Amino acid sequence: MADHHRADQPPQSVRPVLFESLEAPLEALDRLPRGLWLGGLTHAAGVLDDRLQAVEVWRTALLQGVLPAPVPAWPAFPLAQAVCASFEQLRLATYCRGDEALTDTVLQGLLFHLDLIVDYRDRGASEAEARAMAVAAFSADWAERCGEVDALIGAFGELGDLLKNTRWDALRGLLRSREWQEMVRIRALIERLPELVRILRGLGRVLPTDAPSDAHHALEEALEPAQALCATSHSVRVPEMPGATRGVQRSGRIARMLPAEAMLLGHPQLRLVWHARRAERTLLVYEDDDTLPALRQGPTPVQRPSPRPAPATRLEMGPMLICVDTSGSMQGGAESVAKAVVLEAVRSAHAQGRACHIFAFGGPGEIVELAVGIDYEGVRRLAAFLAQGFGGGTDICGPLERAIARMEDTSWRQADLLIASDGEFGATPMLAERLHAVRREHGLRVQGILIGDRETIGLLELADEIHWVRDWRRYGRPEAAARGEGAEAGGSPVHSQQLTARYFPGALRSPENRARTVSPQVAAAAVRAGLHRGDPP
Repeated sequence: MADHHRADQPPQSVRPVLFESLEAPLEALDRLPRGLWLGGLTHAAGVLDDRLQAVEVWRTALLQGVLPAPVPAWPAFPLAQAVCASFEQLRLATYCRGDEALTDTVLQGLLFHLDLIVDYRDRGASEAEARAMAVAAFSADWAERCGEVDALIGAFGELGDLLKNTRWDALRGLLRSREWQEMVRIRALIERLPELVRILRGLGRVLPTDAPSDAHHALEEALEPAQALCATSHSVRVPEMPGATRGVQRSGRIARMLPAEAMLLGHPQLRLVWHARRAERTLLVYEDDDTLPALRQGPTPVQRPSPRPAPATRLEMGPMLICVDTSGSMQGGAESVAKAVVLEAVRSAHAQGRACHIFAFGGPGEIVELAVGIDYEGVRRLAAFLAQGFGGGTDICGPLERAIARMEDTSWRQADLLIASDGEFGATPMLAERLHAVRREHGLRVQGILIGDRETIGLLELADEIHWVRDWRRYGRPEAAARGEGAEAGGSPVHSQQLTARYFPGALRSPENRARTVSPQVAAAAVRAGLHRGDPP
């Protein structure tokens, strides 16, 4: 029975021990990425097992942002001291913190340059000269690369997978291009527009905040104290009204005097007393009165039901849909601000792990969609977009239709829409109503960045809130920015952005204006009937 039980058990794997002693020096390869295998195995200096273990120690320390301490067995002490000095001078450990791709690239470069020491010796250099030449070559190589990494970090913050599987020569060519110089200029512009960071952070509806929500949401019935006029019934006493006899009083009423007073009239002398009492209103008469019911209106405290928005916190940090105006009217400072909006949207989406899709629109059919991605191809496309000039007409309907269509996807249901433009456009009434329907059904919020002197009808009827970049003119002049001129150098010539709403209120397609608007047929019938404003139709 026991033998049968052992036969049913699966055979245990037997670990081969024949080549265990030979494979022991290679044990570190299981913990190292494959990119470091070739350089670690074929390196000319040091012992194989010590070198592989040392590479692992170096990699672990660099991922933590520090240099290994104590210094491992490879490279040897005089050379290790020079390598550590080069790392400290270039601050390579700081760049490598938490970045496996960059750390592996640094170690590959270190293995490559130190492996050339034997070649330098073959050319006649001494041991000390060969070590110095290898370290100098490594430092020169990474001094340039650190400058490139600094430029990338300055533009995008965290690099993410940008350096993973990236050809450094192609990246170096991009960083020296005219397109990248334009991106650097736009990046400097963002430092002078800190409100862009706040606006873009508030887009989307994913993470709750402490601030109350100003979005349109469901209503709830709430009781609040109020004053109401209520009628109360009470009795009012009416003196001298025939009703009930209460007693005897002195008065001048002849009809209700007592019989004793009437007897004085028949006496020739006492009648004068009666007339005197009547004149003095001191006759003894019956006291009559009556009560009548009456209603009194007075304020009474009551609890009145009142519909109000249900309390909710504001949501932010969600997907972003960005519509950027690239028409001819945006040339100059407005173009620079629009490009800054695009770059900051890419930076925010990359740093915060948010989805972002950009629609650059011009005239009818001129729509360029830009998918956000911080890799070499994504950076190249972004740089090309930021370097191109703006021109053509303006058609907002195309990008709005694409943005609304994208919101039908489940992954974009919590997105918000941002429109960066000078407002010189107009959406059709049908499309505006469709956008309002998406607001009501999905809670979409539309933010507008006004890069112009005044709000326009087209922007007012689409945006829930408009953020005005008042001094947009000075951002189109690099020489003025270099001199640090203030907002007065290129400020808006108008005192307020709300000129349209103030001087042309009837032109806005607001709910009030729509309710007062009649069809052409009704207007024609009113004119034929001779009706005036205020007359019933």
